[in-house]
Amino acid sequence: MDIHHIRYFLAVCETLNFTRAAEECNVSQPALSRAVQQLEEEVGGPLFRRERNLTHLTDLGLLLRPRLQQIIDELGGAKRDAKRFLTLEHASVTLGVMCTIGPRRFTALLSEFRSRYPGISVRLVEDIPRHLRERLEEGEIDIAIMADAEGFPERFDFEMLYKERFLIGFPPGHRFAGKASVAIVDVDGETYLRRLNCEFRDYLALLIKDHGAALNVAYESEREDWILNLVAGGLGICFIPEFSAVYPGVLTRPVVDPEVWRDVCFVSMSGRRHSPAVGTFVSTVREYDWPEAAYPHDDLVMDLAN
Repeated sequence: MDIHHIRYFLAVCETLNFTRAAEECNVSQPALSRAVQQLEEEVGGPLFRRERNLTHLTDLGLLLRPRLQQIIDELGGAKRDAKRFLTLEHASVTLGVMCTIGPRRFTALLSEFRSRYPGISVRLVEDIPRHLRERLEEGEIDIAIMADAEGFPERFDFEMLYKERFLIGFPPGHRFAGKASVAIVDVDGETYLRRLNCEFRDYLALLIKDHGAALNVAYESEREDWILNLVAGGLGICFIPEFSAVYPGVLTRPVVDPEVWRDVCFVSMSGRRHSPAVGTFVSTVREYDWPEAAYPHDDLVMDLAN
């Protein structure tokens, strides 16, 4: 069923005159009449009674008119939605964010994006790296911001946004408070609170073992806020990325000998085309001027301590 046939039929319904309907549709009257005749042949019966200068809808025409009008209305709505989507008047981005990334780091970025593109909504999906990769592959999320101690497979495109240093979190009054930094060997014998969703969890455990140190694991949790609450309550220490360490009562020092860093990356499926909204968000992230870290270099750490 040709969409033009439907338009011509509805035009005749409105005017009840083939000549005027042809003028409104900007076609010749014979062309419009042929189109209506072809539509009648397709539906299996006459749609109009042509009685000299009078044109009336048949019962079949009356039956089909609201259905065919709905098709035209739906098509018009689809075109409007497509235009709003392509012009960023009404579009969305589904952003996967690794659960160990602190939201405070991205608040200013999201605020800036919203002010520049109010028609684009951003849905945040929090998860661990393995699940984020799976969701990217399945198309559940458009892009992801995450880190991975083992890197990313070739099927993903990624680019680093910023480097983030790992710190030791501890409660006030702890012996680490008198230090400018904490060496890996210094954690030997400490009561430890393990962040189960940390993508560097196994790497840190191996690093501690290789340096002849050992930790007493007292509590484990997938919840970052639970771990930080326990640290603030004096129940132990934890490793934590710098920009996640925002919690009252938690003090931090950078890890040294060796330093531990992670690369926070922007990740997408290789070869997958972005929608206009996703492409706009990607460009905004690339252009964003990330705030400086509090502990970028050891010499600065010493200055802060003094």
